[in-house]
Amino acid sequence: MRSYYLLLAVLSFTLVVSCKKEEEVIKEPVQEQLDPTVSYDLTDVAYGSDPEQVMDIYLPANRSAESTQVFFLIHGGGWSAGDKENFQSTFNALKFVYPDCAIVNMNYRLATNSSPGYPKQINDVEKAIQFIFSGKYDLSHEICFLGNSAGGHLAMLYAYKFDDEGYIKAICNTVGPADFTDPSYTSEPDFEYGLISLVGPVTYDENPALYQEVSPVYHITQNAPKTLSFYGDQDPLVPATQVTILHDKLSDVSVYNEWTLYAGEGHGNWNTTNANDYQTKIISFITNHFIH
Repeated sequence: MRSYYLLLAVLSFTLVVSCKKEEEVIKEPVQEQLDPTVSYDLTDVAYGSDPEQVMDIYLPANRSAESTQVFFLIHGGGWSAGDKENFQSTFNALKFVYPDCAIVNMNYRLATNSSPGYPKQINDVEKAIQFIFSGKYDLSHEICFLGNSAGGHLAMLYAYKFDDEGYIKAICNTVGPADFTDPSYTSEPDFEYGLISLVGPVTYDENPALYQEVSPVYHITQNAPKTLSFYGDQDPLVPATQVTILHDKLSDVSVYNEWTLYAGEGHGNWNTTNANDYQTKIISFITNHFIH
């Protein structure tokens, strides 16, 4: 039953209602001290001064800094679009399937013509993590990232390159770009054009070091978190070559990883058979490699 609800969430077909009764959940603005015995649904919590730096937070009842793990959702949208609302059904489903975990669904500053996504979006992820671990929420320093597309890229880049504290324990990556130096990107103008939102109007030939810097695979070490990935071999936005480049590198340094390349599929929105496989593998990975 719980697997069914998560399937609905990841495909965004419908919303899942939390199994908790409404009276058990407190909906109110963030306070300096929150009662750890009470469950909270906090919406549009500001973690920075920019209007786009907001997040929704679910805090379970009876949480503690020793045991309450955190799911962290990072939406997609080509670094220049998208919103945390795109992940709302997943947010609700995770509350149902893993009710003792906290959940953060964040917005970040979107790229514009004058302000590309890198590095400000990585800075936003860092700022959001620092905010939730400020002490008021009673959470353990253990995070599982779930990221789609650009959100998958940001999740991997932050976890592999910037997570100096080792907070990120697992990543569920769906169609996230991993290596922008891949010839499948650099030899195809349509793919390379899509990176303007991330790095600005600069090509690989003009600045290969920048393309390496924003490519998660260049920062994988033996300390990288366990990683689960899904791609489609007919994706018009992310080349199918990305999955083997990414997971071969993880395997080279003995980091636990799983991956699936769906034949005939594009940028998510899998067919029914693959969707069932997708949700089963996500639940198995999270339950076996993150939850304790």
